[in-house]
Amino acid sequence: MSAEFTAEAHRATLWGASTVLNWATLALFTQWAGPVPPFLLTALCFGLAGGLALLVFLARGEGQALAEAFRQPPAGWLLGVGGLFGYHLCYFIAQQNAPAANAGLISYLWPLLIVILAGWLLPGERLRGIHLLGGVCGFIGAALLVGPSGFDWAGEYTLGYLVALLAAFIWSGYSVASRLLSRIPTTAVAWNCLGAAALALGCHLAWEPRGWPEGANPLAILALGLGPVGSAFFTWDVGMKRGRVRLLGLLSYATPLFSTLVLIAAGLATASATLLIAALLICGGALIGSDMLGSRKDRRSREASRG
Repeated sequence: MSAEFTAEAHRATLWGASTVLNWATLALFTQWAGPVPPFLLTALCFGLAGGLALLVFLARGEGQALAEAFRQPPAGWLLGVGGLFGYHLCYFIAQQNAPAANAGLISYLWPLLIVILAGWLLPGERLRGIHLLGGVCGFIGAALLVGPSGFDWAGEYTLGYLVALLAAFIWSGYSVASRLLSRIPTTAVAWNCLGAAALALGCHLAWEPRGWPEGANPLAILALGLGPVGSAFFTWDVGMKRGRVRLLGLLSYATPLFSTLVLIAAGLATASATLLIAALLICGGALIGSDMLGSRKDRRSREASRG
């Protein structure tokens, strides 16, 4: 491995790692955004993210690459727009209908679900006992967040919890399916953001009240569009394609814990034993399921057996 390649991989890994910190602020900025209807919030965030991305790519002289990315196959449009739109719409609804930390942790079951879905769906992958053990840990953590009464889905936060779980399945499905479309360039993310914004705007005009909602915070919406619902997708894409994928995958499992700590620091969640245990179970379950704790010898043996 050349020094140049090592330096490039190192830079790409740093960009990818910054995404984890970026995503950790998603719940915080969503709460600060105020009572913005979820379709409108999705349209504003992705419109800002996609518009700024187009300007950046054009300023870098990548107009031709943008034109080629616009001609991505229908499957790319469907997956990109559907994944971005679906996950964030569900995430915003969950944040508005359940305690911020609880809804955030449940939606952040996606790293664990990626491991499980990959074992079922991707060629060369196999679902093993260690993956199921990680799944049990993660879902026990999610169950703790429902409350002391257990799975009381008749409570006032039922909608928030169910939609947060749906968000986790949407993002994990999007992530796993993206491996099948890995040839689509990063520039396509800009078009996918704009497509998600257009879809959300149409839904807003059809079903949500018009006008600017009282109490909405434009600065928080701007922060969402620039950060966790904007630049994060591009830095993650760079890290996945050019950086150390295993290291970035491991770091992503800390996202729910970081997100919870940010909410506690901002006074939007109360530190409790149940909350922290749930966060550790979800992070630990994803880590166990990823098989990153196994020995290097065992991992090499399994990789050799795949082909």
